[in-house]
Amino acid sequence: MDVQRWIARREIQWQELEALLKRLETKGLKSLKADEIALLASLYRSVSADLARAKTNQLGETIIQQLQTLTSRSYSQIYQGSRKQEWRAVLSFYLWGFPSVVYESRVYIAIATMLFMVGALIAWWFSWRDPSFLALVVPERLISLVRDRGELWMGSILGSEPLASSGIAINNMTVCFRTVAGGITGGLLTAYFLFFNGILLGAIGALVQQNGLAYPFWAFVFPHGALELPAIFLAGAAGLLIAKALLFPAPYRRIDAFKIYGNQAAQLMFGVVPLLLIAGAIEGFISPNPAIPAPFKYLGGTLLLCGLLAYFRNRPSSL
Repeated sequence: MDVQRWIARREIQWQELEALLKRLETKGLKSLKADEIALLASLYRSVSADLARAKTNQLGETIIQQLQTLTSRSYSQIYQGSRKQEWRAVLSFYLWGFPSVVYESRVYIAIATMLFMVGALIAWWFSWRDPSFLALVVPERLISLVRDRGELWMGSILGSEPLASSGIAINNMTVCFRTVAGGITGGLLTAYFLFFNGILLGAIGALVQQNGLAYPFWAFVFPHGALELPAIFLAGAAGLLIAKALLFPAPYRRIDAFKIYGNQAAQLMFGVVPLLLIAGAIEGFISPNPAIPAPFKYLGGTLLLCGLLAYFRNRPSSL
């Protein structure tokens, strides 16, 4: 291998890459045109190959060091820029994209909310009409604790807040993802999960009301429920979107409907996960905390819900 001849032939590209890197490092990505960005990536690959050849043929420490520096700088600029773009895309989604998807899915969210609320109202009504109904829905341990001892069960979280918080978040995510997956059954399981969770909350609400514990119970529910319940409704809407793609794909082909509505459902779930993480932290650390007065919990839950609704309105005006 004629080292000097090889260096002379390749040095032009090294200098070209050096010039592009200097512009990129001083003026940023906007200083490069589209064809220059493509050239940068091409030169990076070429110089990486040159570095490998230089090491293989032991062309000298100076050349190897020069090429190593060029490839390191190129890698940093290309992939750091890519990561910045990804983070910008994530930020843009949570600022504008998620509220827009929520708005586009408003009919399905309304249906999911209605299924939950109908279940809650039915359970509330039956619990007052027939006390034996509670035993069909609520665990006997909770019924005994509330009726016989006049206590709520949230105190068990105290002392293990970090573990409880993570466990609550994981459990809520499991429920939500099952609700979404239920869409593949034509929405039957999605509807069941929503309706059953509504029944459970309605029955427990009636139980604590009958035993004079409604005020502290709802003080516990309000702070995290302001985020957790909307997250469940959004997950239900995602499941219903999948059911729509399966049962009513028109005017699209079914495979195209799955792509369109599946993507919409996935975007809803991207927004649901942070809501559940925050709700889990609140339920583990704030909701059961006896040092926080109940009025503050009610106020905090109300402010969270109002803030969430205001956030959902943060979408492009064209929608």
